[in-house]
Amino acid sequence: MTRVFASILFTSLLVPAFAQPQRLEEMRGKTIMLFTPHPDDDTFCCAGTLSILSKNGNKVLIVIYTNDDKGSYDLEMTSERLARIRMGEEEEACRIIGIPKQNIQWLQFHDGMLEYANPRDLVEEVTGIIRRNRPDVVLSIDPGSEYVRWHKTDHRMAANNTIDAIRASEWHLYFPNQLLHEGLEPWSVPQEFYYYVTQKDANYFVNIDAEFDKKLAASAAHVSQFDPSIRHYRPDWDPPDLEKMKARMKARALKKDGHYVEAFRAGHGFNEQ
Repeated sequence: MTRVFASILFTSLLVPAFAQPQRLEEMRGKTIMLFTPHPDDDTFCCAGTLSILSKNGNKVLIVIYTNDDKGSYDLEMTSERLARIRMGEEEEACRIIGIPKQNIQWLQFHDGMLEYANPRDLVEEVTGIIRRNRPDVVLSIDPGSEYVRWHKTDHRMAANNTIDAIRASEWHLYFPNQLLHEGLEPWSVPQEFYYYVTQKDANYFVNIDAEFDKKLAASAAHVSQFDPSIRHYRPDWDPPDLEKMKARMKARALKKDGHYVEAFRAGHGFNEQ
């Protein structure tokens, strides 16, 4: 068998494993785990998809790397207070889309500081989370996005750390202490969906027409992220400001074939090829 033919055969055997993923929005009774750098990225990226998954009876778990305690222009705001505010907003946004607060896990790193965490310890921690929960699907930020690579440090670190942990969780020789001391068996994540994906890399779209208003409501729960609250905090919305925010989100929302959609890069084993 020639090397070229062997390569073609090997590739053809691999393609069915990830080219035709199980329909995410049709999954039922599964464990779905989403990793997000901040308490809001899960809402802004895929609240519609998460709402569908929750309604379909899946167990949806949200793992948040940071407490988002820095993003305010309000000179009277403190980091401690902002962290409490952002936690409450995340819990309310998740409630709106059907995810109870006990399904939210906070890794509690400070906003903007994730890249300075010990990389080995961080990937071990997330590997343990994956092995402990044994998710059928992991959703995470796409490490290939230009926005991720060049703009926000927490996004870069969360993206790369999560995909490294997905790899490590599969192999028993990574962090064998987890098996020895906690009984955590290796776990191969069956399917991966990456959000904040570039247009050229998006290969999977979820129709969220029926969930779009709920996505707007969940986004509005993050009131401290928007004007005017981001400049001078108030816990609620003035109705005209709320309508302006919703109008901006509608104008920026992704559409495909006339429908509101959320885009992903779907696949498996990206970091093993």
